[in-house]
Amino acid sequence: MSHKGVLYSKSACLARVGKLLAQHDGRRVLLGIAGAPGSGKSRLAKQLRQTLARVATLVPMDGFHLPLARLDELGRRDRQGAPDTFDAPAFVELLRRLRGGAEVIKAPSFRRDVGEPLPDAITVPKEKPLVIVEGNYLLLDDFGFAPVAGLLDESWFVDTPEERRLAQLVGRHVRFGATPEAAKAWSYGPDQRNAELVARTRVRADYLVCVG
Repeated sequence: MSHKGVLYSKSACLARVGKLLAQHDGRRVLLGIAGAPGSGKSRLAKQLRQTLARVATLVPMDGFHLPLARLDELGRRDRQGAPDTFDAPAFVELLRRLRGGAEVIKAPSFRRDVGEPLPDAITVPKEKPLVIVEGNYLLLDDFGFAPVAGLLDESWFVDTPEERRLAQLVGRHVRFGATPEAAKAWSYGPDQRNAELVARTRVRADYLVCVG
């Protein structure tokens, strides 16, 4: 698959969103922003939501992390963030509901400081036509995520140089309480394996985003 283009600035991203909204037919528009851990996709999604607050709601995929107690039962706590540590069917169902009507819909969020999802923490109001969906695995075709790409009106992949991505990722883990040593070990271990999986989905995105 060839990309439709590359977005090199926040203004280019906003212009593209404007064109996307101009095409909507009265229903919600779902914009997916994907990328590897530490790529800056969450930051971009939040910036767009803030700038477009009148029309946009942000729904991160992170709200569909499995609870820590469930990960302990499955023996996957040491791999939190891997694709099989999310409730992919519930995420897919939420996207179908978002596309299917204009009613008010509740979505979960995620607290990084405690590593737990928060049910019904996000309200998607019916009067806002744009839903920004952000997450690592939006373009993955395995682990139950295969339907996601087809439920998005458009998908972007945040393409970040590896050295900068890793520095941002280590810094994020430190901000949320990890020691520098633990942050680096997790970033170059479990997170890196996830990043390599996500990188292979880059080709499925409609647009690449290369914003410094």
